[in-house]
Amino acid sequence: MQEFHSLILISGGLGLFLLGMIIMTDGLKKLAGDQIRSALFHFTQTPTSGALTGAISTAIVQSSSATTVAAVGFVGAGLMTFSNALGVIFGANIGTTMTGWMVALLGFKFSIDTIAMPIILVGVLLRLFSKGKVAQTGLAIAGFGLIFVGIETMQAAMAGMRDFIDFSQLPANNLIGQLQLLVLGLTFTLITQSSSAGVAVTLTALFTGMIEFEQAAALVIGMDVGTTATSIIATIGGTVGAKRTGYSHVFYNLITAIMALMLITPYTLVWEYLAPGSLQQNAEIALVGFHSLFNLLGVILILPFTKQFANLMYKLVPQTGSNYIDRLDKQLLQTPELALTAAQNTLLDLMRALVNELNYLTGKQPLKTFHSDLTQLQQDLDQTQYYLDAIHLNQNESHLWKRLISMIHMLDHLQRLHERCEEESDRAKASKLFPTLQPTSNRMAEDIEKLLQQILQGDWAATLKLTEELNQFIERDAEFYRHKMVDRMGQGEISADQCWDSLEAIRWMKRVSNHLYRISYHLQQMLLSSGK
Repeated sequence: MQEFHSLILISGGLGLFLLGMIIMTDGLKKLAGDQIRSALFHFTQTPTSGALTGAISTAIVQSSSATTVAAVGFVGAGLMTFSNALGVIFGANIGTTMTGWMVALLGFKFSIDTIAMPIILVGVLLRLFSKGKVAQTGLAIAGFGLIFVGIETMQAAMAGMRDFIDFSQLPANNLIGQLQLLVLGLTFTLITQSSSAGVAVTLTALFTGMIEFEQAAALVIGMDVGTTATSIIATIGGTVGAKRTGYSHVFYNLITAIMALMLITPYTLVWEYLAPGSLQQNAEIALVGFHSLFNLLGVILILPFTKQFANLMYKLVPQTGSNYIDRLDKQLLQTPELALTAAQNTLLDLMRALVNELNYLTGKQPLKTFHSDLTQLQQDLDQTQYYLDAIHLNQNESHLWKRLISMIHMLDHLQRLHERCEEESDRAKASKLFPTLQPTSNRMAEDIEKLLQQILQGDWAATLKLTEELNQFIERDAEFYRHKMVDRMGQGEISADQCWDSLEAIRWMKRVSNHLYRISYHLQQMLLSSGK
């Protein structure tokens, strides 16, 4: 019965620890979440700065998932390159080791569990009787106290389990035993979905003498690998970018795990050489030091080869189908601003593709252009529409609301422009057959070629000016050409069929120029709403 009672206490202590981590992380995220996202965006200019920012961000909010999800979101929205996001993910692994340091130093060396209850009370009172950041600070403080109540509970329970659980059957002095312990650590993380909890349990078991240092080190390595399970799950149904990011996390952690297994023996030998006997006396510090060391070495070794690593992931997870809508990650819908940015970049890509198609239809020798797959473009436009439908905002979020409305208008005209390209492409050719229409047709072809260059350069002000002038020009001349072509038919200069074809060509040019202007106008409004 004693062992059963101890198991209940261990599970209860683990539950308190996890609850404390959840409460503390939630409070820290609300306190620093916006600043963390801002830091990730502004300071992640290279893989190295990304790793540093990722490590610091994770250490502050005590959540590697919060950091990596933000990085994946920025990649999906087109705000961060995949290579720089890899730096953030690598750095987040270092940041997660800070939990182990907190537990080892405060839970075992200084034993703050005696004042954990008052800490919880202070945190709860702040949460109940305050608002805003003070209330969130109270939440974080209460969670912090709960963590050490959980540690104390597990510590007391494990002390009574030493006579009932024998880890000698899992030796860490050979590869088979190390792999068994690694799998055990991995399994624990899969069940608890928290490597921090696994490290805390391992530290407690090490402190109470249930396991040896080498066994604890192998368990922690397995727990690091186990954290990748969340990444794998997140790739299901995700975009190519999300899959690349998730698989990168798995691949990187496997590399560091292999390296860490080879480091266990040298690490213990160095400890014994520098301070004989101190490893056993400071086993908890040695363990979190080992955890930080192999993650730090992994980052140092992989960072110089980030581009090569990224290229490998591009090959392992190739682009399939259209890449226009690859940014439209459903996970971004949880953060409407990121989802809008992803949709905005997608609309810009679709605009380029459709103007490129118009350049193909109207130009004599299109400059560096190709014939688009209109069927695929239609599917991409439809998928973008479904994505915009899934972004839900309140009208009091005025800047986001205006941005979304501009996107909906822009997409509507892109859909109509696609119809002009798909169903009426023969009318673009018809406009070149009639001498009377050639001046307008040539003007339109020249302006569309200029428009394509402006879009490729991102000169949106010039784009709006050009499309407005083209629309006014064709609008002004359309009526004149209608009367002229009807007169020519009446005089027998052209047949009725030729007249109808010419009139359809005029309508086609008028509609195209109008859609181009409306697209450019709503694009300008969208960019103004986004602060660009």
